[in-house]
Amino acid sequence: MTTTTHSPIIIDSNNNEIPFDEKKLTSFIKNIHQHYPTLHIDDYLNRIIHTVMQRDTYTVDQLTNLLILEGLSRINEQEPEWTYFCAHIYLKKLYKEAAANRGYDREKQYGDFYELIQTLVSKGLYNKMLLENYSKSEIEEIGKFIVPERDQLFTYIGLRTLADRYLTRDFTKEIFELPQERFLIIAMTLMANEKKENRLSLIEQAYWAMSNLYMTVATPTLSNAGKPVGQLSSCFIDTIDDSLQGIFDSNTDIANLSKSGGGIGAYFGKIRSRGSDIKGFKGVSSGVIPWMKQLNNTAVSVDQLGQRKGAIAVYLDVWHKDIFSFLDAKLNNGDERLRTHDLFTGVCIPDIFMEQVEARGDWYLFDPHEVRQVMGYSIEDFYDEQKGNGSFREKYWECVENEQLSKEKVPAIEIMKRIMISQLESGTPYMFYRDEVNRHNANSHQGMIYCSNLCTEITQNQSPTTVEEQYTEDGKIITVKTPGDFVVCNLSSINLAKAVTEDVLEKLISIQVRMLDNVIDLNTIPVLQAKLTNQKYRAIGLGTFGWHHLLALKQLKWENDEAVQYADELYEKISYLTIKASLELAKEKGSYPVFKGSDWETGAYFDKKGYRSDNSSLDWDSLKSEISKHGIRNGYLMAVAPNASTSILAGSTASIDPIFQKVYSEEKKDYKIPVTVPDLNPTTTWFYKSAYLIDQRWSIKQNAARQRHIDQSISFNFYVQNTIKAKDLLELHLTAWKEGLKTTYYVRSTSSTIEECDSCAS
Repeated sequence: MTTTTHSPIIIDSNNNEIPFDEKKLTSFIKNIHQHYPTLHIDDYLNRIIHTVMQRDTYTVDQLTNLLILEGLSRINEQEPEWTYFCAHIYLKKLYKEAAANRGYDREKQYGDFYELIQTLVSKGLYNKMLLENYSKSEIEEIGKFIVPERDQLFTYIGLRTLADRYLTRDFTKEIFELPQERFLIIAMTLMANEKKENRLSLIEQAYWAMSNLYMTVATPTLSNAGKPVGQLSSCFIDTIDDSLQGIFDSNTDIANLSKSGGGIGAYFGKIRSRGSDIKGFKGVSSGVIPWMKQLNNTAVSVDQLGQRKGAIAVYLDVWHKDIFSFLDAKLNNGDERLRTHDLFTGVCIPDIFMEQVEARGDWYLFDPHEVRQVMGYSIEDFYDEQKGNGSFREKYWECVENEQLSKEKVPAIEIMKRIMISQLESGTPYMFYRDEVNRHNANSHQGMIYCSNLCTEITQNQSPTTVEEQYTEDGKIITVKTPGDFVVCNLSSINLAKAVTEDVLEKLISIQVRMLDNVIDLNTIPVLQAKLTNQKYRAIGLGTFGWHHLLALKQLKWENDEAVQYADELYEKISYLTIKASLELAKEKGSYPVFKGSDWETGAYFDKKGYRSDNSSLDWDSLKSEISKHGIRNGYLMAVAPNASTSILAGSTASIDPIFQKVYSEEKKDYKIPVTVPDLNPTTTWFYKSAYLIDQRWSIKQNAARQRHIDQSISFNFYVQNTIKAKDLLELHLTAWKEGLKTTYYVRSTSSTIEECDSCAS
C-alpha cells in the first residue's frame, strides 16, 4: 500500500479545513491514556495515524469514530478497559455537541443548568412544571450538585445506550442533555412534591444514588421523567371480564397503556372456552383465541412511544378447556388463524396439577362460564391455603365429581409435554404457581392474584372492571363502571456489585424507596382504574441486578452452597432495609389505604417467613412491632425484574442471571459493540461461568433462598441446551415448584432467540 506524502485535511463541525496535526492527535490520545495506564497504546496510536494518512480528508466525526472503532476492536479478556477508553472519547464528542447546540464554551463539560431547563421547556421537550415547582435560585443550587467526573463510570456500551435512547434531544435529534443532567432532572421530578425545606437535600441524595450507578430507575422513568409524557411506570396487569363490553374495553385500556410505553399482562382465565354457550345458545362461543388475535393486532399496531411494538403477555389457567390451543398459539407450524406470534404466554398452575404430573395422573379441563353457572362459584377465585391442602383442590374435585358439568379428561403429563414443546421452540409459556403466590400475598384480605406481568416478577391483587350501566344525561352518554384492581408496577433496581462492595445499601435503599413511592403520586396513567389501584396499594417493586458480577467480585462460584447461603443472607438484609424504609415513610406520610387487616398489620407476613430476632442478626421483632403500630407506606415492596438494558447502562450483569459469555458482541440496530463481562481480570474470570454450562438446579436453589425474602416474585430464567431431554426439563420444573418458586420466566435454549423485555428494565 502506498502512503500519501501530504498531510490530510480535517474538516471541523463548521466546515473549516484544518491540516491534520499528528502531535495534537497524539497528545489527545495520551491524555486519555493517563486514565487507563494499563492499556498498551503504541500499536493503537500507530494504527490510527497510519489509517488517517491513507485519505485526503476526514471530518471530525469520522476521525472520532475511527478512534472509537479502533479502540473497540481491542476489547478482549486481557484488556477489557478499552471500553472505558472509548467511552472517554465518546464523552468528549457529547460534550462538544451539547456545547454547540446550547451555545456555551466548547471546552466546558457542562453548561448552565437553569438555561438548559428554560430552553427545553420552551421547545416543549421538558415539562413546564420544572420551572413552576422550582425557583431560579433553587435550580441554580441544584445545578451545583453535578459531578462531571461520574460520567467516567460508564462503559462505552453503557454510555452509548444512555445517549442513544434516553438523553433528551431536540426534534432534529441534536443532543442537548448530558448524562449527569438526565439524573438530576429525574431527581428533581421525583422529589417535586416533597416539603420545600427537605427537597434539595433529597434531590442531592437521589442524584448521588443514580449518578454513582448504585441503582437504576425503570426504563419509563429514565425516558420520561421531566418530560411532557408523564408515564413513569413499567408494567400493568389487567383482568379481562367475560363479557363483550369487558373484552373490548380492556383492549382499549391496553392500547392506551402500550402507547405510553407500558408492558402489559392480561389474565384471560375468566373468559368462556370454545363451544361454551352465550345467553343460552349452546356451542356458539369461539373461546379465547380470537380475543388473543385481537390483542395481538393491538400489540403490533399500537407501538411503544414509536420505538417498538407493544409487549403483551396473556395468561390462562391450566384447567381451562382452551389450554391446548393456547399452548400452540406461539408455535411456528399449524393453522396461522390460531397463532398469535406477537403475544407472550403464561400458564397459571395450581399445586394439584404438578402433583398429578408427577404421579402421571389424570387432569380435567373445564369451561369457566359453565362452572359459574352450575357450581355458583368461579374456581379461579380459590387457592390452596396450605401446601397440599386447601380450598382450590376442594373446589376442583367438586367440579370433577359433578356430573352436570361437561369436562375433558387428559393425562396431566400430556399438557406438561405441550408446555415444554412450546418452551423449547418459543421460550414461553411462563410458569405462574398460583397457590404459592397467593399463600404469600400480604394483601389477601383485599383480593386474589390470578397471574403475573410481562416479565413474571409482579404479583399483586387483581379483579376485572365491569360496566354496570349506561345512560344519557344532558345530551351526554354516561357509562358507570365498577373499577377492578388493575395492577401497576413501579420499578427500580439496586446495582449489587457496586452498592454492596461500597457498603451503601442502607443509605441507598432509604432514598430509593422514597423515589419509588413518589412515582405513584406523580404518574400520569391514562387508565383510571389503574390510577385508583396505584393509590390503593401504593405498590412498588425494588429489585436488584449484578448478582453474577457480585459473586465474581466475592470470588464465589455459582454452583456452590456458599453462593446459596450468600443469596439468603444478602436478600434478607435487602428485605429488612426495604421494609424499614417503607415504615419510616409511613411515619412521615401515612400508610397505604388498605393496610388494615393486611399481613403487614397482623404480623403474619413476618411469621410466614420465620422472621424473628432470635434467629437473625436483624431486629425483626422491633420492625414487626413498629409496623403494627405505625403502618407501612407500600402494600407491595420487592420484585426482581430482568433489567437487561439498564444493567448494560450501569456496566453490570443482568438481574439475578448468570452471564452468557465472557466476551461477546452486543448487537444494536446498525452496529455491533464488543463487550466483556464487568471487572474481568485473572481472578474474576474463574467465577464467570456461562449460563448454558451451569447446572440449573443450583440456580433454582439460589432463587429459592432469594424468593423467601421477596414479597412479590423474580424474573427467573432457565438456561438449557437445545439437546435437553424432556425428562430433564420436567425435572427442573418440578424442582422449581417444590422449592417454592412463585414464577419462572423464559426457558432459554441454545437454539431459541428470545426477545428482551424493555418495559421492566430498571
